[in-house]
Amino acid sequence: MSTELDLYKKMYLMRASEEAIIKYYPEDEMKTPMHMSMGEEAIVAGVCHALSDADYALGTYRSHALYLGKTGETRNFFAELYGKCTGTAKGKGGSMHLSSPEKGLLICSAIVGSTISIANGVALACQMRNEDRVTAVFFGDGATDSGTFWESINYAALEQLPILFVHEDNDLAVHTRKTNRHGHNGIETVLQNYNLEVLVENSNDPMSIFNKAFNAIKIIKEERRPVFLSTKYYRYLEHVGINTDFHEDYRNNENSQWMNFDPVMNQRKKIIDQNILEKEELEEIEKMIASSIEESVLLAKNASPSNTFELYTDIFA
Repeated sequence: MSTELDLYKKMYLMRASEEAIIKYYPEDEMKTPMHMSMGEEAIVAGVCHALSDADYALGTYRSHALYLGKTGETRNFFAELYGKCTGTAKGKGGSMHLSSPEKGLLICSAIVGSTISIANGVALACQMRNEDRVTAVFFGDGATDSGTFWESINYAALEQLPILFVHEDNDLAVHTRKTNRHGHNGIETVLQNYNLEVLVENSNDPMSIFNKAFNAIKIIKEERRPVFLSTKYYRYLEHVGINTDFHEDYRNNENSQWMNFDPVMNQRKKIIDQNILEKEELEEIEKMIASSIEESVLLAKNASPSNTFELYTDIFA
């Protein structure tokens, strides 16, 4: 199977799943805030495809794409969004706290930057156990303004941890642009002063991102050196919610311009133009994925909700 096709299937699963969320969310049965991943699919698909099943990943509250990219499953995913006992956290975590430890997705968190330091701990544990694993932590540009980010970068560089920092840069921290937040000319320039490798990928081409992530993992494993991978994307929807109508005039007419570079649409075109698959064959794959998603939604709707007893399970004290 072609890597290009595998990447498209991952991205199509992400996009179609979120389109299903947009379709059903107005029914008000999904009692969880949604931070949608539309626009960043190429980053997550490329990096996740480069990671092995044994490698770990940690993410943010914008967790849909990462969960789907690391697991490839939708039944537990939708059950969690619907707050059902068959969900990834038995309905108690919702959209912002997806996880699948058995697939290597350890945690996603609603607290900005919080999983970066946790990822350091995971990477340190792997190093101490002499395990051949990479820990990838995904975070947005807003997280780079936090103290835990800089402390984690410093510690990872100091101890040479087997960690991949995946910087998903959409130029915004909620509504605030980098020019209004950063007193430097680029985080990549600043990080050149640390004892780690800095890689930059400005395209939204999943194959380019996969190759860059594959190279990053090779550096981590062979050179025993942490890597910071800077990527760029455009978030199509509002910071939170399923709408394209933005609450403040901070986007202007950018959306229509960026849609010309949509990673899912462009990858689909590449599959057909390069004769990797005939259009009809690709449409059959898309139908199978869409059908699986609809089945997952139906199962989630009909599943039992978590009962009050679940409030006392999976807790420390």
